[in-house]
Amino acid sequence: MSTSPHIFDVNLEDFDAKVIEASRQRPILVDLWADWCPPCLALAPVLDKVIQHHDGAVALAKVEVDEGDNMKIAGRHQVRGFPTILLFQDGEVQGRFSSAQSFQFVIDFITKHARL
Repeated sequence: MSTSPHIFDVNLEDFDAKVIEASRQRPILVDLWADWCPPCLALAPVLDKVIQHHDGAVALAKVEVDEGDNMKIAGRHQVRGFPTILLFQDGEVQGRFSSAQSFQFVIDFITKHARL
């Protein structure tokens, strides 16, 4: 896990404040993941690199779906598999993708779905 201030954990209780409201200031990628999921573990360092690349213009909120009531976040957004990445901006989901992807894929995804 990165020590970047632009990467942080969220849970059901603080999701609305740390993701939905915060996305009115800058785009927030939400990584819905589980530690038993190999593609989740493969994607994590890619997302870390993407956030470093954007140098604060985009943040990453990590949701460990097996902790507490966090699976309710996945249910609320009709997530069917992990990892799933949601891009929030202006309080709304602007795009999503699932499974491990390359650095360039994630960069292109942000370019397509976010206003930077």
